[in-house]
Amino acid sequence: MTSVQAVVFDLDGTLCESTQDGAVLYAAAFDAVGMDPFGTVGDLWASLDGPPDTANEQSYLAAGFRRLGAQHGHRRVPADDLAAGLLGAVDRSAVAFREGAETALEAALAHGPVGVLTNGPSHRQEPKVGALALADRVGTVCYAGDLERRKPHPEPFDLVCAALGVAHERTLYVGDSLSYDVAGAHAAGLQAAWCPQSPGDANGYRPEYVFDRPDDLVAVLDGAAEAAEP
Repeated sequence: MTSVQAVVFDLDGTLCESTQDGAVLYAAAFDAVGMDPFGTVGDLWASLDGPPDTANEQSYLAAGFRRLGAQHGHRRVPADDLAAGLLGAVDRSAVAFREGAETALEAALAHGPVGVLTNGPSHRQEPKVGALALADRVGTVCYAGDLERRKPHPEPFDLVCAALGVAHERTLYVGDSLSYDVAGAHAAGLQAAWCPQSPGDANGYRPEYVFDRPDDLVAVLDGAAEAAEP
């Protein structure tokens, strides 16, 4: 396998996690419309269809509120207002490094060029990058949500590799999503490390590495880790 010269990290769920209480955000949504809550924030997350729509987060959440309202026997749920109320309570800067992520970042920085590639737009992701002081530490931050094409399209990966000045095949992308991070990295010719937030099956994807925690990267960079079976 080609040796790794540069590392690029996904942001949400890989490098960082929100520190806000989801139940508090859920309550704020109903407070905004003066309505008694139905269901729980966990029910809302379960009702969402697919990955977040970075172009219209409010509509994405509103669809979840409509499904949840129907499941609880509510008609004409003010879903758009509920979604707006929830988003209005979100503090984008309220994030912290995922356990083991800062160690992984430091190891990557000591090894070679480092970048961050997130599918979110800059207006939503810059507060997180600022809270973690990433812009001052990494070589480039790419906000694919501001581009015409996002992960898993190769374009944002191409841009990051060009900014770092490292060949695609010598760049390792670390992310928690199979369908966006692993698929996108491989489509662009990068190596991929899948670092899920909870153990799971790779569902036919074949990342070069599977991490239990972000700091499993250290062994890869030290040459002590074996690649996953093809």
